[in-house]
Amino acid sequence: MSKLKIREIFRYGRPYTSSPAIIDSYPNHFFTTNFPNSNLVLLESGINPIAEVKQKDINRRPAILIRSSPHKIGSETTPWQDVFDVDNGHIRYYGDNKTPGTEPALATGNKVLLEAFKIYNDPERRHLSVPLIFYKAVSRNNKAKGYLEFNGFGIIKGVELVTQYDRKLDRTFSNFVFNFHVFSLAADKEEFNWDWINDRRNKTLSHEETLRYAPASWKEWIKKGNSALEKIRRRVSKLHTVTKAEQIPLSNSKEEKILKEIYDYYHKRKSRFEGLATAVTEKIFIDTGNKYHEGWITPSTSDGGADFYGRLDIGKGFGKAKLIVLGQAKCEALNSATGGNHIARTVARLKRGWIGVYVTTSYFSEAVQREVIEDEYPIMLVNGLLLSKTVLKILHDDGFLNVKTYLDLLDKRYEKMVQIRRPDELLFE
Repeated sequence: MSKLKIREIFRYGRPYTSSPAIIDSYPNHFFTTNFPNSNLVLLESGINPIAEVKQKDINRRPAILIRSSPHKIGSETTPWQDVFDVDNGHIRYYGDNKTPGTEPALATGNKVLLEAFKIYNDPERRHLSVPLIFYKAVSRNNKAKGYLEFNGFGIIKGVELVTQYDRKLDRTFSNFVFNFHVFSLAADKEEFNWDWINDRRNKTLSHEETLRYAPASWKEWIKKGNSALEKIRRRVSKLHTVTKAEQIPLSNSKEEKILKEIYDYYHKRKSRFEGLATAVTEKIFIDTGNKYHEGWITPSTSDGGADFYGRLDIGKGFGKAKLIVLGQAKCEALNSATGGNHIARTVARLKRGWIGVYVTTSYFSEAVQREVIEDEYPIMLVNGLLLSKTVLKILHDDGFLNVKTYLDLLDKRYEKMVQIRRPDELLFE
């Protein structure tokens, strides 16, 4: 019986073989997913369907394996950035069309996923649904390739047609972006039983018989459909304190290079870091599905605990709520933790209907994080790793060739952004 755990790392390297069970101290992916006398389960592309089997005149696809390769973001092969938020049951994944002038629905992977999406939304055929299995390529042993991280399973909840820009080739193209719903494994002791997929590959078993090893959340969804989705979505409840290592970029990574460039650009004129902080805040809110209005930067000599202001809109129409965003920005030494007094100063300025944002090039100590959590402060903490990842995404999405070009653009508009105004003016704009 082969069981996978979320965020478990598997060796996926050549030569492709189902033995031995362990390679380089990691489970061999081909051993774990092996189905005797059948082809190996490959993840050579982003979207990898396992071949269909025929059972009583009905074709059944055992699974579709989804692979994201973060190390290729912005490259010719992957000119986009996927979002994996598996602890909150959400993955946003870009399809496999990259060619201008072609029909995105005809790209091999997109076509397979669109066919699966139709079945998910058809109550009469839902029992024929195809499980999606999620992986991310990760670096281990100083190698960018050859290792995969298991990220759970689920279905497609929504599909969008988008226009994307490949900044390296300077061209636009149409593609699909898929919103995946990651199912819970709580009732299965947080383990995914691969025997379920092997049963689905067994053409002698009926659809009902293949459910014997299926996760409880899958069985409930097959029975109740989309009305059960929120109940069965993966959610991880935890005290959200993170270590220093989880807040700073890995050594020699793209993110570390970007963060160092940011610090070098601003460390002799730290007040101008506020221009980047307000842009990063806007990007974070927008990318999480919120509507954000940029406000202004306060004069450095009279900020009174606020470096910039913005507005976050929640809801639509008559029921829309407007929240003032008060931001603090600190260009701090990369290995020096942000002090609790700075956070306290920001929180002290918050009024009813306001939320805070603290953006730093550094990281937050565990004591600071616990204070924010335990006292339930309405403040978002943006550490150096999140800052660098967000800037990397801005560079990619907006077509900037390098960090300096982007920071120079922000610096040119800095003086115009500095204003002396009342925060409540944002509510009426």
